Amino acid sequence: MIRLNDITSQLSSYHPKGDVEIVEKAYVYSAKVHQGQIRLSGEPYLSHPLEVAYILTQLKMDLICIAAGLLHDTIEDTDASLEEIAHLFGEETANIVDGVTKINKMQFASRKERQAENFRKMILAMSSDIRVILVKLADRLHNMRTLGFQPSEKQRIIARETLDIYAPLAGRMGIYWIKSELEDLCLYYLEPEIYKKIKADIAERESERKKFVREVKEILLTKLAGFN
Repeated sequence: MIRLNDITSQLSSYHPKGDVEIVEKAYVYSAKVHQGQIRLSGEPYLSHPLEVAYILTQLKMDLICIAAGLLHDTIEDTDASLEEIAHLFGEETANIVDGVTKINKMQFASRKERQAENFRKMILAMSSDIRVILVKLADRLHNMRTLGFQPSEKQRIIARETLDIYAPLAGRMGIYWIKSELEDLCLYYLEPEIYKKIKADIAERESERKKFVREVKEILLTKLAGFN
């Protein structure tokens, strides 16, 4: 499980002079309001906002965005209010949390709607601060990484929505490593047999590549020995 120290250490690597007080304060607040909540994995709910915040540090986001990542589920899943978030962490942080909450409440009634470019445009349009989308992508990435704890039918629904909406959105944002990982995870849940075959083919090619490298290395070493 990611810890606060992992987040602050990552932050210091690209923001060495940043004051991490707002991040530490957001962590304490999130721990307090999520206290007693447990994820389906059996982990404390706090593990999720910590993972989201860590993904945001991998994207080298600023302190306010990291704090918003730690707070992103507080309005939806606890008794916290937007006014309280704004009072404690500032309007900028509160606006990001509010934006993520609004996206979470969007309903995709059918696959046809989910596939529609209009929905991706709607998410982009309603997010006056691009950090809202980045927090949501980090949130979805961690939820996809832990999707195995959901019932099988819900796994397919979430994976389909992710493939139709969030993977293309990550691509639109130019975050190709998130796009790639989301697509990989979606394939695992939507087409498990195809996924297994692709993984087996990749493993076989990797094994062949390593064998080829060993053979070339042995030939080169033999030839080099002949010069001595």
